[in-house]
Amino acid sequence: MTAAVFDHDGPWSEEEYLALGETQQRVELFDGSLHVTPAPTPRHQRLSRRLGNILEPAAEALGLELLEAVNVRLRPGRIPIPDLVVTAPIDLDDPWIEAADVKLVCEIISPGNAATDKVLKMHYYAAAGIEWYLLVEQETLSVHVYQRQGAHYVERSVTKAGETLELTEPVRATIRPADLLA
Repeated sequence: MTAAVFDHDGPWSEEEYLALGETQQRVELFDGSLHVTPAPTPRHQRLSRRLGNILEPAAEALGLELLEAVNVRLRPGRIPIPDLVVTAPIDLDDPWIEAADVKLVCEIISPGNAATDKVLKMHYYAAAGIEWYLLVEQETLSVHVYQRQGAHYVERSVTKAGETLELTEPVRATIRPADLLA
């Protein structure tokens, strides 16, 4: 992949982005530019898996799907890879999920990508119309729930380690941040 990325001139199209195929790094497309991050740490992946284990049965009870690290097309030329998404039923063979099908998007903040998750992606997800945003801070084990209001998100709750979050929208789930690493 290194040669393909460095030999490329000009903005990336969706077709060129998808032609990269599966990579070891997370490669996201933002308005013609690639955003590349290393593979997540084991800590990050444990948090993601355990949160996914909580959200999956809640999603399935409503006929929804929980998926990890998939392409979400927010608009043409803007394709991030969230840590987790709860989505309406979709074609599992499509190269991406359309933002209109996403009910909840979740990011787990890593030390090297905090600005991307708290600012850039938060703005892009809201602008794309994704109603709910769940943000997990690894360092403090805080879980933030945001709901879209217009083109922005409003924080609805913050749950810290030792507390319990009773999520009621878009799925019903009980999340204890401390249990995500235990």
